[in-house]
Amino acid sequence: MDKINIKNLLNNIVYLTLGCFITAFAVNYILKPNGLITSGITGLAIILEKYMNINYSYIYYFMTFIILIVTFLLMGKKEILKIVFLSVLYPTVLLVMQDIKFKFIENDLLLASIYFSIFYGIGVGMILRKGFSFGGTDTIARILNKKVFPAINISYIMMVLDGIVILISAFAFGRNIALYSVISQLVVTKVCDYIMFGFGTKLYKLEIISSKYEEISRFIMFQLGRGVTVSKIKGGYTNDEKIQIESVCSPNQSIMIQKFIKGIDQSAFVKVLPILSVWGRGSRFIDINSED
Repeated sequence: MDKINIKNLLNNIVYLTLGCFITAFAVNYILKPNGLITSGITGLAIILEKYMNINYSYIYYFMTFIILIVTFLLMGKKEILKIVFLSVLYPTVLLVMQDIKFKFIENDLLLASIYFSIFYGIGVGMILRKGFSFGGTDTIARILNKKVFPAINISYIMMVLDGIVILISAFAFGRNIALYSVISQLVVTKVCDYIMFGFGTKLYKLEIISSKYEEISRFIMFQLGRGVTVSKIKGGYTNDEKIQIESVCSPNQSIMIQKFIKGIDQSAFVKVLPILSVWGRGSRFIDINSED
């Protein structure tokens, strides 16, 4: 391993650790002291803590360990490598930071919910920007999509899983807390988008050149529910004919496509182009009939 690769590895570790620290700060010093709840594995761990009387960090450790095993058995070694690092690092940071007694804000649930969403969204956005995953509901959604619900988009499965956690929180902590978690979820999603892609466009056109174009096309069409255009191109230098895939997608979906391509073809060539708007039928597209 050369010096450049070592430097990049160390930079990534520092970046991911900082993302975990910011996320854990939001949970330990804003969410928990104010009795709020969030979705995902973190939220489920906090709910179980109430009834099992076990520190939620230990519950989080256990659940991510189970997810790692299931992912390895059902999805293979490549998929587990994407989540194993953060599955260990994040709950460790959560646990260590609990020894420091600190409350960022208290006695104002709305402000606490907003501050939590901002910090949590920044931390999660930093993690996702590097193409990593916490190994939570997104991983469970991929497993369910592959093994149980192949016809349903991963994003929809994630929405249902997070919705179930929020619904359970309504019974455990009351309807008001559940409603605050809905608000938090909306703000977190927006903040994540801004961290990953800036304050510009919310649609991207991907131009992908890969020998694995059939697998990538199927992933985009059947798991993300996006359209794909396939065309032949010729390299100006080599004169080799290749296949190029084009697709318009959301920022989150472009990250999912990036992860998928990274797992099957690291020599792929991908261009990501910002789009001002799209007229047509589809998610986030503008109906052409509504335009004068």
